[in-house]
Amino acid sequence: MEKQIDTHPGARAAKKAATALAFFVIVGGAIMLAGPDQAYPWIKALHIIAIISWMAGMLYLPRLFIYHCDCDPSSAQAQTFAVMEERLMKVIMNPAMVVSWAFGLYLAWQVFGFQGGWLHAKIAAVIALSGVHGYFAKAVKSFGRGEYIRTPRFWRMMNEAPTLLMIVIVVLAVVKPF
Repeated sequence: MEKQIDTHPGARAAKKAATALAFFVIVGGAIMLAGPDQAYPWIKALHIIAIISWMAGMLYLPRLFIYHCDCDPSSAQAQTFAVMEERLMKVIMNPAMVVSWAFGLYLAWQVFGFQGGWLHAKIAAVIALSGVHGYFAKAVKSFGRGEYIRTPRFWRMMNEAPTLLMIVIVVLAVVKPF
C-alpha cells in the first residue's frame, strides 16, 4: 500500500486538478463562444458546481484545523493532517474558487451588466469569502510548518464565517432584495 505522505505530496492530485481546471476552462470557453442565449444555463451550472466544491472545502478545512490543533506538531498524525489540508486547498478549493470567480464575473457582466445593488453586495460578500479563503491558505502553510497559530476554539468560530457569508450570498443571488 502506497503511503500518502511523500516528498512531493499531491503531485498526481495536482495534475488531476489542473486537468479538471483546464477542462472547465475549455468547456466554458466553448459555451461562451456559442452565444449568450445558449451559454447562460451552462455557465450558470458550471458556476454552481464550482461554488459547491469551493464551499465544501471552506466548510471542511476549519474542521481539519481543529483536529490538527490537538496533535503534537512532530507527530505522524500532524503530518497527515498537513497533507490533507494542503491537498484540499490546492486540488479542490483553489481551482473551485478560480472557476467560481471566472464564471460568476462572466454572468455578472453578460447577464446583469454589473447592474444592481444586490449584485454589488453579492460581489462584496464573495470578496469577503475570498479573503477568508486567503486566511485559510495562510493557515495551511503555518500548520504545514508545525506552527499552530490559533486555538481549536478560534477555528470553531472561524468555521462559521464561510457559512454566514454563504447565506448572505445565496439570499442576495436568489431574492435580489435591492
